Amino acid sequence: MEKQSKIYVAGHRGMVGSAIVRELQRQGYTNIITRTHKELDLCRQDQVEAFFAQEKPEYVFLAAAKVGGIVANQSALADFMYDNMILEMNVIHAAWQNGCKKLEFLGSSCIYPRLAPQPMKESCLLTGELEKTNEAYALAKISGLKYCEFLNRQYGTDYISVMPTNLYGPNDNYHPEHSHVLPALIRRFHEAKEQHLPSVTCWGDGSPLREFLYVDDLANLCVFLMNHYSGNETVNAGTGKELTIKALTELVAKVVGYEGEIHWDTTRPNGTPRKLLDVSKATALGWTYKTELEDGIRLAYEDFLHNPMRAER
Repeated sequence: MEKQSKIYVAGHRGMVGSAIVRELQRQGYTNIITRTHKELDLCRQDQVEAFFAQEKPEYVFLAAAKVGGIVANQSALADFMYDNMILEMNVIHAAWQNGCKKLEFLGSSCIYPRLAPQPMKESCLLTGELEKTNEAYALAKISGLKYCEFLNRQYGTDYISVMPTNLYGPNDNYHPEHSHVLPALIRRFHEAKEQHLPSVTCWGDGSPLREFLYVDDLANLCVFLMNHYSGNETVNAGTGKELTIKALTELVAKVVGYEGEIHWDTTRPNGTPRKLLDVSKATALGWTYKTELEDGIRLAYEDFLHNPMRAER
């Protein structure tokens, strides 16, 4: 990408999209196009086609998505599949129709089989059954990355896919029911500290292992890959490190300053037992993460404290 290239970031108000915009600006890119949901509904094919026909972006970062944690995914299976599949197909197809030089599709590590060999290599995609609690979202994301691959193979496009591990950081969603585990823990422990609660109860038994990547590190990788990678196979984005949900919970409580007891509700689902990405591909390309987990949680907590509107979502 040239510094003056016309770059469209879809989903610029979300955690990932806003981080990509920050990274592009930090690196001196000056022609960044964005649209709010009110200005452009990506689920409406006519609106998307009109936008691309008018703006003709040269590069596209597709970071827009309908996202949520276990509760949100389980309660709105059809919505998660339809909205994400329609949205990504509209954008990818319109980009191809209008001569976009390169598109980068943002997926999720939940696309990999529930019991995939750990750490999960990019090649393990579609080799086993998906995790049921986010199957609808995963199927939509798989469709998006496969559509990019098929356009490359049929029409010679240069469309790539990135599969991040669990993300956190500025502009996260801290909703008590519809957020992911780390921001949900930040909110829960903050409120428990403010209310002087003697204990906090968390879902499951704390045994699942998870990997977390600070969103600004992901954004750095996204821009790096747009400039340095082409290929049909996706690229994993992570740290290559993991910890139990129990250890994560204790770390969040420490950062927030909550000193009460932590209990576990084993009647609640754990989700996938382990999700560690093999990040050797990104490493071989010359990229590695920068933000360690405790430092990143401190930054995320600062964001939570100073963005009251974000905390109310």
